[in-house]
Amino acid sequence: MMCARAPLLDALPAMYVLEMAEDVVQRCLADDRLDLDDHDPGETFGWDKREAQVAATEEMAAVAGLQRKFFASEQAALLVVLQAMDAGGKDGTIRSVLNGVNPAGVDVNSFGVPSDEERSHDYLWRVHAHAPAKGQIGIFNRSHYEDVLVVRVKKLVPEAVWSKRYGHIREFERMLVDEGTEIVKIFLNISNDEQRERLQDRVDDPDERWKFRLGDLEDRALWDDYQDAFRDAIRKTTTDDAPWYVVPADRKWVRNLVVAKILRHHLERIDPKYPAPDDEIEGVIVE
Repeated sequence: MMCARAPLLDALPAMYVLEMAEDVVQRCLADDRLDLDDHDPGETFGWDKREAQVAATEEMAAVAGLQRKFFASEQAALLVVLQAMDAGGKDGTIRSVLNGVNPAGVDVNSFGVPSDEERSHDYLWRVHAHAPAKGQIGIFNRSHYEDVLVVRVKKLVPEAVWSKRYGHIREFERMLVDEGTEIVKIFLNISNDEQRERLQDRVDDPDERWKFRLGDLEDRALWDDYQDAFRDAIRKTTTDDAPWYVVPADRKWVRNLVVAKILRHHLERIDPKYPAPDDEIEGVIVE
């Protein structure tokens, strides 16, 4: 299913477009026939920037309201996996979309190069320890998918090893779902040109330069290999219970609105409720 612009949207008023675009969650949903060439990283869905920013604020407020109930109910857990190319906007997405939620109910974990201890265990060990508890939203900034992405592209293990991991990952995620975790996996889809501009901005900005490393240029030279790895990872691990979404991310205001809509969709699917109050509270007067 392609995350592509309907041809008549550009001609419509912005707010009407936003109302029509309620199906954007379904339009960005990936399947096992995914072709990233069908997904325009610069897609706007015909939205007007200013109106989309207002709509994103409203969606984020709705997410925050649902998260309060979610946190109080301890009914389920929500795991959000964020993957992207370097400079794809993972940190910015977390800051923007979860800005209004109760931080006590959110656990953000980043997974970089494995430590010696992590390498001494199976590759899922380090992520399983950070799977969210019920009532918590867990954010994986990079994740277990690095073991079929960078590991594959950099040839850190033989194909005979990493190729088996798609099945491991599907079963791992199935177990989490069976035990009460809702899983949302988001690929922030940026273009090659946009990545170049963002990396250059990091080099040029003294306040951002700390984010840049020379290894980023080596990874950038492997762009096509990474795109192939992302395509295969998404194709082989998107399921009804643990779906992948391909989100256009060249424009941050589009990205924020789409991700907020996706999170709202999944929280509404969980349908959290506040716990029933203690019967003994009725009539209590606080002096």
